[in-house]
Amino acid sequence: MDQGTEAPAKITRAHWATSIALATAVSVVAVLIGKHKFDLGPAAIALFPIIWAVLIGAAIGVQRWRPVSGATRAVSTVLLEISILLFLAKLGTEIGPSLAKFQNLGPAILLQEIGHIFGTVVIALPVAVVLGIGRASIGATWSIDRESYLAFAIERFGVRSPEYRGVFSVWLVGTVFGALYISLLAGFTGSLGILHPLALALGLGLGSGSMMLGGVGALSLLYPDQAAEIAALAALSNLVTNIVGFYSGVFLALPLCRRLYSFWSRLFGRDDNGQRVHAKTKETAAESAEETVLEVAHDPVARVTPLVELLSYLVVGAVGLLSSALGTWSFRVEDVIGVVVLLVIVRIAVALGKLLPMIPGSVFVLGIGTLLSANFLPTGAWISHLMENLDVMLIGLPGLALIGLTLGRDAQALKQLSWKVVLVALVTYTSSFLAAAALGQFALHL
Repeated sequence: MDQGTEAPAKITRAHWATSIALATAVSVVAVLIGKHKFDLGPAAIALFPIIWAVLIGAAIGVQRWRPVSGATRAVSTVLLEISILLFLAKLGTEIGPSLAKFQNLGPAILLQEIGHIFGTVVIALPVAVVLGIGRASIGATWSIDRESYLAFAIERFGVRSPEYRGVFSVWLVGTVFGALYISLLAGFTGSLGILHPLALALGLGLGSGSMMLGGVGALSLLYPDQAAEIAALAALSNLVTNIVGFYSGVFLALPLCRRLYSFWSRLFGRDDNGQRVHAKTKETAAESAEETVLEVAHDPVARVTPLVELLSYLVVGAVGLLSSALGTWSFRVEDVIGVVVLLVIVRIAVALGKLLPMIPGSVFVLGIGTLLSANFLPTGAWISHLMENLDVMLIGLPGLALIGLTLGRDAQALKQLSWKVVLVALVTYTSSFLAAAALGQFALHL
């Protein structure tokens, strides 16, 4: 591991070797720890390799004995992006063969998206106003604030605005803890038996690949007989969210959030700085008006040449294949071919994303994987045969390990976050998931 946090701008082979070795080691250890379930009265907590990978990776990412350098984090970020897309490509191949099963779920898919859009605004916004985080409440609760929303907030509000601080805070908490939190939430909710597992799968279409990965892992452990349907439906729901969610958030949820913010602020007697209107002094007003810009560490940028890109794809594929083989205790030549096919899908999706930057690469990778594996295309049976031995949860394991390894970059910003903002972020994720799942449950029974 690297010796210091003040890394040189130049990224060397040693940094690549460190990142690859750590991601591989964390993934292997997480697989070997395995799956465990603990009963808590009528509910249960499901612990499985995804959670171990996040926790172990995070512990390594923030420890001070031999800190992970910025250069190694930069390499991990490159590998992370490929790994998450590889997971999504595999999820796409889970959707294709199941499309016929979901042909009657049109209303459910649409209703869950309404839940994601408005659940945060209706439930989380008043909590944020009551806690007194001011106009940051708007940014923190109009969505679960993934990367596209962060970019929009920078352009729309500016980096020194309260709205941007709210967006950034929720994005940061989700990036660091989102997969872990959603996996625990989905597992706990699923164990109660109140909502159908397929309704919960619909709720996992949050627009975040890592959060969906965590939630699907928990539900698959609780409902192993429906694991394939849960993964496919969650991926389909996430695809819909990625396609229409951003525009719905910008043109529907954000205007509604701003209007309701004014209503709740008047009702609870709060000003735009979060202070009580009748109890505010000049001193507290000046303090609350101070602008705080939360920033992550500026890591060097890894230069990705064609050769480096090829090696990165091969490394991610190899570690994902190793994790799957260890977890399933099975290995076939077809598995290698299957991973190569998935990597080709990822590369095509990345290229399309550069040609059409307004569409996230995750949309392309899920769409291509779904189409190629669909039964109505000649490639469907062949793709399904190649993928049948690959575990989708284990394929995505290195990505979660890499998220943990990059945590040191965000450590300082996390220390600056108020506990109130962290609480609002968790309420935002919870309300989005549960509102979508509840509406999905309603639609499933129509």
